[in-house]
Amino acid sequence: MDRHPVRLLLEDDLRRSRLTVFFRLLLAIPHLIWLALWSIAAFFAAIAGWFAALFTGQLPTSLHRFLGSWVRYATHLGAYLSLAANPYPGFTGEPGYPVDVVIPEREPQPRWKTAFRLVLAIPALMLAAVLGSGFAGGGGGYSQSGTDDTSGVPWLASSGVGGVAAVCAILGWFASLALGRMPVGLRNLAAYGLAYTAQAYSYLLLLTDRYPNSDPAAVGPAWGLPPHPIRLELADDGRRSRLTVFFRLLLAIPHFVWLALWGIAAFFAAIANGFVALFTGRSAAALHRFLAAYIRYYAHVSAFVSLVANPFPGFVGEPGYPVDISIDQPERQNRWITFFRIILAIPAFLLTGALSAALLMAAVLGWFAALATGRMPTGLRNLGAFSVRYHSQTNAYVFIVTDAYPHASPPLQPPPEPEPVYADPFQPLPEAV
Repeated sequence: MDRHPVRLLLEDDLRRSRLTVFFRLLLAIPHLIWLALWSIAAFFAAIAGWFAALFTGQLPTSLHRFLGSWVRYATHLGAYLSLAANPYPGFTGEPGYPVDVVIPEREPQPRWKTAFRLVLAIPALMLAAVLGSGFAGGGGGYSQSGTDDTSGVPWLASSGVGGVAAVCAILGWFASLALGRMPVGLRNLAAYGLAYTAQAYSYLLLLTDRYPNSDPAAVGPAWGLPPHPIRLELADDGRRSRLTVFFRLLLAIPHFVWLALWGIAAFFAAIANGFVALFTGRSAAALHRFLAAYIRYYAHVSAFVSLVANPFPGFVGEPGYPVDISIDQPERQNRWITFFRIILAIPAFLLTGALSAALLMAAVLGWFAALATGRMPTGLRNLGAFSVRYHSQTNAYVFIVTDAYPHASPPLQPPPEPEPVYADPFQPLPEAV
């Protein structure tokens, strides 16, 4: 994997102070004021940097350092507000915060890309806004015209919290107050959104010439992903038929009709499965198979419509689609979890809604890219596949297929196991002490 030069550094231990969590917004007020003032200066510095790079081919050293510190500082504040990090951040954007980004060294940039940088950055800025890290165009909740563009909620834009990150912050607030810890999935997802936004604004501000990459593997560290009975299987090669891409929604109409009809049957099957699990402690085998096929079919249709996959899917939810969901056999389930399943699923529903918006944005941007190039960009494809995976885990949890809660970390699959290290038989052993 070719890592992006603007990359995430994550050293957070998940522990949260309940007192500072409860008063997080009040504590952040000085930072919000400072970010607004700094963002005004960054706006004019960005304009000056654009003219300088247009004539010299690169950003001046002083402006590169100034704007790089602004991006880091906004990321730190976004992490603090979204509860992706716990310590009170500094006011200078110095490296070393638990959720930090690496800003690359100054380098030459093509002048023609510099001339059209604002236009080229629009897709990345749109995706950053949906992922919830939009310290907006020119900075700190201000549009290019200098007016507030956040509908009366300037701290959301200036801090990078909105959309997916906002949901992570809200859910993490309740979890941190109850547990004294931030759930690792919510922390990772919020950090992912912050890191992608740092890439988008580093590109806009000429800190790097590399276009933002929404692939979780290119954005952050080697994310962990715990074992789960509902897993993503990805065998897509990225190629897309321009003809079927252009008519994708029309082609999907039969699937929409069949999915709605099957969904009605799945609703009643899930109710029956809930009663069976309450009395026996596990799903009924026949209902498990029926609901598992529906969950797979839902994932196939979602992947087809959003251009995460290319082939026309079948109508029965059989395994083997390029973007598929692997579902384990029925296992024992906790009756208390089964009884309160709908209430327990509310946080997953909220996060699924936010990720559905990200999937929609990836599909819209991917539609234009696939028509132009005949391929779905890997970053958009992987972001969409992650959304499909989380949605499938939520469906499985709600339909009593499993009582394993959906996991919000953004990787598609667990990182590979490290190769075992074997002792050299010819190397002498250390002497005993």
